[in-house]
Amino acid sequence: MSTEAVLTVPVLMVLLLLIVQFALAMHAQHIAQTAASRALAAARAQDASSATGNADAAATLRLVGGRVLHAPTVQVSRTAESVTAHVEGQVVVVVPGLRLRVSGHAAGPVEKWSVSP
Repeated sequence: MSTEAVLTVPVLMVLLLLIVQFALAMHAQHIAQTAASRALAAARAQDASSATGNADAAATLRLVGGRVLHAPTVQVSRTAESVTAHVEGQVVVVVPGLRLRVSGHAAGPVEKWSVSP
């Protein structure tokens, strides 16, 4: 009985840690996607800029990123017609040696107001 426990308990603990690690990766993925979506929404306004999107993504990451998403990077680019936002970061490590990276991406047209005839 004790030999079975000695072999089974470590395997179950590793499986439990892997489940927690991938759950945190999914959560970090949602955080990155939320920050990218918020950056897109801020940067695509008519008189906004890519700096506006970067600031909004940084604020979102400060509020919800917490300890789950480490060293996030934000890249927002805006042209006359479109905006793209990309957020990437590393997931907190629970299983030693397993370093996961996640990213979020959002793209859309620049909002333009026009008067209908």
